[in-house]
Amino acid sequence: ASSNNSANASAEAQRRAKKWSSTSSLLAILASCMAMSVLFNFYHGHPDSGLHASHQGFRLDKNHHIYHKQQFRRDAKQVEQNRKALQEQEAEEDGDHAGRQIDHPQNPNLKLANLNCIQYGGPRDRGAAQEMVYWQDIESDTRYQSPFFQKYQGRKYMTFEPDGGGWNNIRMAMETILGLAIATGRTLVLPPEQRMYLLRKDASKFKTSFSFQDFFPMHQIAAEQDGLHLITMKQFLEAEAMAGHLVNKETGKVEFPPGNRTDWDGEDVKLLREWLRNVTDTPYWSPTTCMAGFPKTSDPKDSKLLEETLHNMVSNRDFERRPYVDDPIPVNGSVYQRLKDVVNSRKQLCMYDAEKQAAHVLHFMCYHKAGVRFLVHFYAFLFFEDWREDLWMKRFMRDHVRYTDEIQCASARVVQAMRQKATEISGSPEFDTFHIRRGDFQFKKTRIEAEAIYDNVKSILPGNDNRTVVFIATDERDKKFFNPLREHYQIFFLDDFKAELGELNSNFYGMVDQLIASRGRKFFGCWHSTFTGFINRMRGYHSQNNQSPGWETGSLPETYYYVPENLMGAMHKYAPLIGASFNRENPTSWRQLDFGIDEIPKMMENTHVDPRRDALQQPPNLSKSQKV
Repeated sequence: ASSNNSANASAEAQRRAKKWSSTSSLLAILASCMAMSVLFNFYHGHPDSGLHASHQGFRLDKNHHIYHKQQFRRDAKQVEQNRKALQEQEAEEDGDHAGRQIDHPQNPNLKLANLNCIQYGGPRDRGAAQEMVYWQDIESDTRYQSPFFQKYQGRKYMTFEPDGGGWNNIRMAMETILGLAIATGRTLVLPPEQRMYLLRKDASKFKTSFSFQDFFPMHQIAAEQDGLHLITMKQFLEAEAMAGHLVNKETGKVEFPPGNRTDWDGEDVKLLREWLRNVTDTPYWSPTTCMAGFPKTSDPKDSKLLEETLHNMVSNRDFERRPYVDDPIPVNGSVYQRLKDVVNSRKQLCMYDAEKQAAHVLHFMCYHKAGVRFLVHFYAFLFFEDWREDLWMKRFMRDHVRYTDEIQCASARVVQAMRQKATEISGSPEFDTFHIRRGDFQFKKTRIEAEAIYDNVKSILPGNDNRTVVFIATDERDKKFFNPLREHYQIFFLDDFKAELGELNSNFYGMVDQLIASRGRKFFGCWHSTFTGFINRMRGYHSQNNQSPGWETGSLPETYYYVPENLMGAMHKYAPLIGASFNRENPTSWRQLDFGIDEIPKMMENTHVDPRRDALQQPPNLSKSQKV
């Protein structure tokens, strides 16, 4: 026996040595590539731009200020190939063939993206990780460019102020701004890292000043999309503000950033915000009174036709007749049909007219006193005359504006653990989920006691045998509040899965809660909550991929609101946008988005981008005294 054990130990040691040797070789290659990239950036980069770090991904040429999107794509592609090679080798040695696209469950012509969690601490089980995936890899979509993209002979910018509310309000506004940047063909300037409302926990242990890159794979999105350019605020200020290209609207004089500061990461951005408002064009576009209309071409005649369509609808008061309840229009319906579906009593369009197109920088404020706040879903504000562009934008948000792999993988580990617990308790891996909003929620009618919650849902989820397994996403800190529900269900919270969460920043726990809740068999959410809304949208994405009951109309028959009672089944029928657009998510955001995918290459066949579109203006020669 001792001899056999020695032989087995020796074989195991050889296997590990072989695995380590091959893995080390790949790591050495990756390290060499990264070292060469750093040296290249150091030699060619702007001396003061701080752009040498490979993780930023946005570079400006020292001499000509050219935005090297193609070079970044090559760098990103090489790093991604090296990473995937290492992951696939490890996965195959462990019998887990990760790192490949996954066949779409219903459409053989489409491919779901792959979520590989090996480098994030698992789960190593491919099925457990892949359960989270609703997004797709659609290569032809990367070629899309707005009709306005090719028009410029110099770079035009868009800056914005993040929403001042909670995370999901911030996310909603960011999605809308991102869509605006693509639709207008402008370079989007990402705000500096800053503190966000309620995302300030465990400051001694975790980062608490955030950029959108911390939540979404922003540089990857930019690298993949022909029609999207992103740069940081620091790059923008160095290339434009410090070069004297920004002028105070009242004085007509060049105005530099407060204190000539270009790096505002982690700083109070109040002064920067006020300065930006003074040196940019600031449209007062309010989603409550207008929609941003985008014609199918940049020809002013098309803009006029779009405005006339809405005018006729308003004149006939046709927008007041609520159509399509449980009878949705075709996704390629007429302009009149599609506009009627989303107009929601608004009587005008915010048009991207010649004046707006000519502005060097458009700045979108979050200014509550003036009613300027993008507390709106992107699809409730952006209207495209061409149905192909409308579906492309919705696919873009589905396939790219998703939480980072680190957050997705942490959620996958908890979902895997929940399924294991459910199997142990009930014999089935299925579990149900709730989002119970408490905390600072201003809608008092939704703040009901746990007994009332059970009374509202017991006909749907009785829990008589106490074997119904439930995961609750909540901001309620006192878990005794849920004792009346414990009498009927086996309840779990995110706090029960500290081991699965590992070293994940605790400020990301809300995103993890959303992802877990989206995987429940039945889900009960809170009306008015944008947190619940995004869970419902992700459930909609999954339902389309799986062609679950109701997918044709976009309905979600296993999704409910626990309050108010008269709206419990609101997600069971298709409906147009009605009332406050943030109250809920609508099926138009996930229903049949893959229709007409092959139309995008046809649209782009005759698109020729002006090569000057990627060139920044040459800065004037300014003396130090002028800069001050």
